[in-house]
Amino acid sequence: MSNRKLGRESAHRNLMLRNMATDLLRHGRIETTIAKAKEARRVTEKMITLGKRDELHARRQAMSYLTDETVVKQLFDEIGPKYAERNGGYTRIMKKGPRKGDNSEMAIIELV
Repeated sequence: MSNRKLGRESAHRNLMLRNMATDLLRHGRIETTIAKAKEARRVTEKMITLGKRDELHARRQAMSYLTDETVVKQLFDEIGPKYAERNGGYTRIMKKGPRKGDNSEMAIIELV
């Protein structure tokens, strides 16, 4: 098993991760549960690696996954060149503590 199921069916899980990756690239940081943050990290780091390769095929691959065209432009124009010299480790997960209500462990995931 290579990924977490997160208590959702596969279509819902995939769309949720696409939205989380898009929002993380748009805003730079998001707050979520630890399990979701760890899965969002996998997806987002792959997108940033695509952003480092400024070629048409990589741009089309990113467009097929991310849900917003302006975020893809931002990925290739700003974020990709920013991490050009870095070999992985583009995100940071910081534990925040339990959420009020269901006591779920929360985390903040942000771009380094």
